[in-house]
Amino acid sequence: MLNLVKHDAVTEIQLARPPVNALNLDLLRALQAALAQAVQEGARGIVLSGAQGMFSAGVDVPELMTKDRAGVREFWREFFLACAALAHAPVPVVAAITGHSPAGGAVLSLFCDYRVMAQGPYRIGLNEVQVGLVAPDCIQMALRRIVGAYRAERLLIAGALIDAEQALATGFVDDLTGVDQVVTRALHWLNETLALPSHAMLATRQIARTDLTSTYADVDALPIDTFVDAFFHDQTQATLKQLVARLKKKD
Repeated sequence: MLNLVKHDAVTEIQLARPPVNALNLDLLRALQAALAQAVQEGARGIVLSGAQGMFSAGVDVPELMTKDRAGVREFWREFFLACAALAHAPVPVVAAITGHSPAGGAVLSLFCDYRVMAQGPYRIGLNEVQVGLVAPDCIQMALRRIVGAYRAERLLIAGALIDAEQALATGFVDDLTGVDQVVTRALHWLNETLALPSHAMLATRQIARTDLTSTYADVDALPIDTFVDAFFHDQTQATLKQLVARLKKKD
């Protein structure tokens, strides 16, 4: 599910669920445990990476579609807990976006401090609308704080997947580099940040991220049931079933 790599004071958490790092309950729980473990073991910074060419394809929709309402709610609660774990990480976290990053993969990156993406034919975005899902405000705000309110509105309503150059131009990501250099560039940014006076840097970071940490202070206060209701909307279910059918044809 995960590969953990130590880079001196930095721990790299690499998503490793072939073939596309699709997010399911086990992977989300493993990610939360790895974040906590890295901090416990003294990591001063964390890199979240994926496979070359694919950061994460987002939610494992085929698996999620087999679940009843309780199972779907359990999944989304775990997803928001993973977002909360990234939001509340006491050390800087860089998303090393090593390739495509639609939907859930893009969302996880928004909760990191900095985003380095692979140059090339890779796409990122919150394409929930295109697959019939409603992006709740607690996810929309994570995008708004990165790209601004109007740009977030346009991207979210269209469910747009944008290429790496567009992602840099809109501020969705902070840096681009070759696909084989994404982790190296992420480490470079982290090491520069960690070279700053730690007390001042960490205290300033905590203040700057108050909007995220306050929104995700209590995951059970988030509108999970409203989101699950929307998941089971007839139109959403029809769109998701079409998506699963297309994915099965590719296998």
